[in-house]
Amino acid sequence: MSTMKHSIFVLIALALLPLAAREQENSAGDFADRPPPPVSAEAKNEMQKNLAAARAKFESNPNDPEAFIWLGRRLAYLGQFRDSIDLYTKGIDKFPNDPRFYRHRGHRHITIRRFDQAITDFEQAAKLIRDKPDQVEPDGQPNPRNIPTSTLQFNIWYHLGLAYYLTGDYEKALKSYRECLKVSKNPDALAATSHWLYMTLRRLNRNAEAAQVLNPIHDKMDIIENDGYHRLLLMYKGVISREELQTETLKQAASPGSHSVLYGLGSWYLYNGRHTEAAEILRKITESEQWTSFGYIAAEADLKRLNQSSS
Repeated sequence: MSTMKHSIFVLIALALLPLAAREQENSAGDFADRPPPPVSAEAKNEMQKNLAAARAKFESNPNDPEAFIWLGRRLAYLGQFRDSIDLYTKGIDKFPNDPRFYRHRGHRHITIRRFDQAITDFEQAAKLIRDKPDQVEPDGQPNPRNIPTSTLQFNIWYHLGLAYYLTGDYEKALKSYRECLKVSKNPDALAATSHWLYMTLRRLNRNAEAAQVLNPIHDKMDIIENDGYHRLLLMYKGVISREELQTETLKQAASPGSHSVLYGLGSWYLYNGRHTEAAEILRKITESEQWTSFGYIAAEADLKRLNQSSS
């Protein structure tokens, strides 16, 4: 098979196998019980203190939706994903019209590879925010400037797009990221959404539209926390070289943030027909301990589809 024909075959396979990644959900229980990625003793101690405070607040305010949500978030930060999901489910029973519970439960369904359940949650959240004003979503782990960069509506559309992307349903992922772009009101949000939107369009072989996504991106953007996505976009635009970005990222390959960049590089190799190099980077990501990062989860899904398309 020629290189060109093989490239076309793989792209078609990636686009037409939306159910392939869903087979991972058979092992969702394993992920729900898997130990979380390691953190420093200092960080873990701080997270445990925050969890204790959140639990105390919840116990004294059991009818406060904020107390529900923060306890669920603090549980998840410590890797207690099953408990977190169960708590959000109780919150949904109590506050069925609050989109935040579906948003947070959906996020943790993604973490443990329950992609269909995540999609169901985010679709319901999207219905509940229709025609409603957006609201800033506070960070559980603040960035260096202590300035939240995301909103509720951003997170619903962003994670819904991701869930569809992970299942290989790129058309629906595209619609979600288009909606997310409408509420990406700061440089960090714009960088994150544009990165996944660009990759989705490239997967659909809509290269001219992908190029248009890069028009607002420039090297002077005031990025607080999404520097990796920003640098990937600059690479796509030709402002920085792939070799430069890859070299600097491989030096810090153990960090979750580096996985986002490595995944972007692996995807770039993939939709440019360089499948051996793509698979090498994707495998490198999945050999790490950072199994909860979106870069890891996406690399895992891509490798599964690549293996199936070549078998």
